[in-house]
Amino acid sequence: MKRVVVLSLVLLSVHPGASTPPKGVTASLKAKWSMTPFLLETSEFIGEDGNEKFWQFVDTVKELTVYKHGESVRSYYNLIIKKAGQFLTDLQVNLLKFALSMRVYSPAVHASQQIASDEPPPEACPAFISVHGQHSCSTKDIKKLLKGAAGRPKPYLYKNDHTYPGANRTDVPVVILYAEVGTKKFNSFHKVLSEKAEEGALLYVLRHFVAKPKPQNMLLSGYGVELAIKSTEYKAVDDTKVKDSKTVISAEDDDNDEVQGFFFGSLKKSHPELQEQLGELRKHLLESTNAMAPLKVWEMQDLSFQAAARIMSVPKFDALKVLRDLSQNFPSKARSLTRVAVKKEMRKEIEKNQKYLSETIGVHPGDGELFINGLHIDLDTHNTFSVLDIIRTEARILEGLHNLGIKGEHQGKLLRLPMSTVGDSFALDIRQPAIMWMNDIENDPMYRNWPASVQELLRATFPGVIRQIRRNFFNLVLFLDPLQEESVELVKLAELFYKHKIPLRIGFVFVVNTKEEIDGFSDAGVGFYRLLNYIADEYDLSQAVMSIVSLYNQVEEGQMLSAEMISAYLKRKYPKVNPEKVLGVNSEYDYGRKDGALFYRKSGLGALPLGLFNGVPLNPDEMDPEDLETIILQRIMDTTPAFQRAAFMGQLTDSSDVVDYLMEQANVVPRMNPLILGTDRKYLDFTRTPALDDWEDTNMFSFLDSRDKTAVVAKRMKYFTNSDEDGVAAVTVWIVGDLEKISGRKLLLNALKHLKSSRGVRVGVIDNPGEKPSEDNTVVYRAVWASLLTQKNKAAAAFVQKLLKEESIQLLLQGTKMKDLLLQGMDVDAFEKKFNTLEADFIHSQQLFCRDVLNLRPGQRAVIGNGRILGLFEEQEEFTMEDFHLLERITLSGSAEKVKTKVKEMGMKPKHASDLVMKVDALLAAAPKGEVRRDFHFKDANSSVLQLAPRENEVFYDVVAIVDPLTREAQKISSLLIVLSQVVNVRLQVFMNCRAKLSEMPLKSFYRFVLESDVTFLANETVSSGPVARFTELPESLLLTLNMITPESWMVQAVSSLHDLDNIHLQEVKGVVAAEFELEHLLLEGHCFDLSTGQPPRGLQFTLGMSRDPLMYDTIVMANLGYFQLKANPGAWTLRLRKGRSEDIYEIITHDGTDSPADAGDVIVVLNSFHSKIIKVKVQKKAENINEDLLSETSESKGIWDSIVRRFYSSPGSRLQYYACLEHF
Repeated sequence: MKRVVVLSLVLLSVHPGASTPPKGVTASLKAKWSMTPFLLETSEFIGEDGNEKFWQFVDTVKELTVYKHGESVRSYYNLIIKKAGQFLTDLQVNLLKFALSMRVYSPAVHASQQIASDEPPPEACPAFISVHGQHSCSTKDIKKLLKGAAGRPKPYLYKNDHTYPGANRTDVPVVILYAEVGTKKFNSFHKVLSEKAEEGALLYVLRHFVAKPKPQNMLLSGYGVELAIKSTEYKAVDDTKVKDSKTVISAEDDDNDEVQGFFFGSLKKSHPELQEQLGELRKHLLESTNAMAPLKVWEMQDLSFQAAARIMSVPKFDALKVLRDLSQNFPSKARSLTRVAVKKEMRKEIEKNQKYLSETIGVHPGDGELFINGLHIDLDTHNTFSVLDIIRTEARILEGLHNLGIKGEHQGKLLRLPMSTVGDSFALDIRQPAIMWMNDIENDPMYRNWPASVQELLRATFPGVIRQIRRNFFNLVLFLDPLQEESVELVKLAELFYKHKIPLRIGFVFVVNTKEEIDGFSDAGVGFYRLLNYIADEYDLSQAVMSIVSLYNQVEEGQMLSAEMISAYLKRKYPKVNPEKVLGVNSEYDYGRKDGALFYRKSGLGALPLGLFNGVPLNPDEMDPEDLETIILQRIMDTTPAFQRAAFMGQLTDSSDVVDYLMEQANVVPRMNPLILGTDRKYLDFTRTPALDDWEDTNMFSFLDSRDKTAVVAKRMKYFTNSDEDGVAAVTVWIVGDLEKISGRKLLLNALKHLKSSRGVRVGVIDNPGEKPSEDNTVVYRAVWASLLTQKNKAAAAFVQKLLKEESIQLLLQGTKMKDLLLQGMDVDAFEKKFNTLEADFIHSQQLFCRDVLNLRPGQRAVIGNGRILGLFEEQEEFTMEDFHLLERITLSGSAEKVKTKVKEMGMKPKHASDLVMKVDALLAAAPKGEVRRDFHFKDANSSVLQLAPRENEVFYDVVAIVDPLTREAQKISSLLIVLSQVVNVRLQVFMNCRAKLSEMPLKSFYRFVLESDVTFLANETVSSGPVARFTELPESLLLTLNMITPESWMVQAVSSLHDLDNIHLQEVKGVVAAEFELEHLLLEGHCFDLSTGQPPRGLQFTLGMSRDPLMYDTIVMANLGYFQLKANPGAWTLRLRKGRSEDIYEIITHDGTDSPADAGDVIVVLNSFHSKIIKVKVQKKAENINEDLLSETSESKGIWDSIVRRFYSSPGSRLQYYACLEHF
């Protein structure tokens, strides 16, 4: 009783009257645009999982807004989440809530709104359609607008437009609906348009449009707010003569801090009714003890370790909050930390882990690093929005592995498999006898004076010099039809390279007629080849090429090389030789004529002429002889650093064969097929467990979504196998086609031939009949399927190969019974019984799978390799045995071989293991490729690593944070980890990466990171205005400056505050300092270069606007890296050259990172997210203004080398002379 009286007297003495209003600082950030509906943002979230799921969600909520008026805001929000939950997992629902709290998809919704405003919308229209530029608010006008649509230009469609999955024909009118999903008006339009789209009458595109947006602005999150202490406030004190001792106490929670003899944690527990008064007393005592007095240097030395000790001493689930509190409020916590004891064991463990981290991953004391599932999250480049993208991408992989039954350590091993990245510079092996090499740098006498050591690569030279080294570093192979007009100039260019002694080995593959008996006097191509062989035999190939050039010089422009010209040339130049002996049918110089055509056909290369530089194909537009000279020289210079690196690392030595070294690189393939090697790859999703596995019931099968259909087909598939000794197939190929057609049968036959020669592969077959399946049009497939169900593997494969041959098909057409085609050793009775009882219903289900999942029309073909969809094929397009071999090689080198190794460790049966390899490989290969994942472990983790275990039997993220508790990284990471652990299930490890012997205050600011895990609501069930940064219990004596720390592409401006935010002094303020900021603009950044010079066009000006207001913002290209920056907001924008000198002198040639085709006249850029948008623009001077200077600079500013080139090397072949003479400077 006596304590209560004393305490009450103390409290009264501190606050004799009513408590003073609390002081503090708040900061909020609102968007410039109006609030967007949660329902539309939810649809965008779901749309990222696929177009099919987006439209399923739209159909589910098409009139949901009727509940908006009868329910509270919270209830309506919960209803949206419930509807979304029909299409999302629990983890994805949590991510949706997180995304809605951050308003991640608000820019995407507002972008559609801005596009609608540019139409513009008809007045008083809650929803409207645009049909090739004409608008209507009524469904009754659709028919009328469609009639004249063909005569009007089609509208531009953006990458993120939502296109209804109907017939998807390109020859039909495009109807764009601008409406708010969930409203009655939307539903009336949607019903009509979706029906017509399914009929193939139109292409239906939906864009969000809210007729009456809410006037209130949204508060945003995902940014930091700093209250920095003015530099005059913090000074270290020289304590060399100070003998003070410090009292050491055990680390406790903040409420247990002793302040002038009072232990407030105990007091609050004993007297809960005095909570408010105790808080005021604590604040008063802290102020009166001058907690902000400067610390002495010796008091600072161990602050980082003391903070770690405080964090590690509290219960695990409170530790992150303590980390956040200490880092974000450090200036007012510093003095209390000086009294915390640090155990020797903890210090030793931290130092031991630091040494290990420094040696393994280069992390040093004080560094802050974050890893999610082994992926490095660079806090300098990543913001909360990009972290959410990573978390969501990881969710697909984690849930996929979890659904496939892979958990625990096996999940971690598969997740961290090194994945081969898909490149676009595959090379063809040029070690082929069919190539006729004109020269050999290493052995020809003309190069004997050049040095031969690869170490010459490391010799310093002038910039732009091509080193003359006697090694075949650079190889050009030209595939030519000697009769094509383009071949003339290409051969002349090759001769030019040779004459100027450019270090380039040049080879030819001449593709000519391959008939057996053919006369060189009648076929010019054959005559050309035989003449070439004759001269090469008599002299050498270089002399032969010289002769060919002189022959070509006789061909007048517009004419073709003729057999008469060749015969006349032979008689004139070599009069002693018998022309019949060289050009006749029985010529002895005909050897190798077919080799070139065979190599060309097997290579899979495109139309002639074409070239390979070190095996890498040149683009068709690079084969222009006028440009090829420059391109090859540039390729030589671009390739040199790779050779220099190999020589420096010892990978390339004087004993190495350079060509062998080149051809043993990972990017070298035996055949070129863009379908297989292309970077745009689509995969099936095998991660769903089918609700039913019956495909005989076509009606039920038709109601399944894409993933369920895929799961059923995968479960019911039967295979022809040629497995390894372990019985596990690393590559699974599905052949899709109509086996009643020759093209379908040939595709399967090629696959089975490849299967016979390749182990570790299995082949399944899906029928896609050209008509509705019946017993009559599925005879061959039913026989194939019956053999798979009833026969042993080898017998089934042999029978099907026989069946697919055309002579067998002819026998069937002539009335031969299927049983008469069976092979000896087959179980005839079992086959006949199955074949005669098989109905076509399951084939109809397969046809639906082809239509709905593979997007194939009836009768079309495709190949699927470990879930990767290759197709569709044109009717005459072949997929040869060589293509199957290439597909197998690319699949194995990606991740299939590595996945197989890990799956075998699980001890499964071969059939299930093969299925799992296929499914896991498809899942991992479909994931975006990033940096290599790191596998983390610490030497000791008893007292320096905070460890939180995940919830059991749930998908979890493996999160590792390495952080010094008293750093800016800790201020951000602590808040991020707290929210992350609320959103997803995590296995968390936080290592205290402390710095020793601090000599100054590690943090000189208060900090808040604005982030919430879900949308918050007020007591009256309405949604809160949004997240706000709040600073309370700040020392009033400090002078503070408020800084907003936002993503780089945000332009933020203060719009409302009664106080000077650069000089906040709470002693002079009554109440709270409220600062309101606005996101004024999202920045569009870019780089611009002149295509001719490769330099930035200094002073070039761009404008950004919309069709109705083309000049809203402008900018100028900087000389430094051609950088430019434009202010914008969510929407679709058109980038143009500014009218005036910029537009008069320059024109835009190509652009990258934009939302319109690279060669489109208008450069369209869509801003639909909070992420940075960076584009690249290449321009060129117009022909008539080639000598104009944008800034009217004189020629004196040009470099000396430009002058040399301009004066001496302006004739044809001049660049070759220039590079050749550079070597002698």
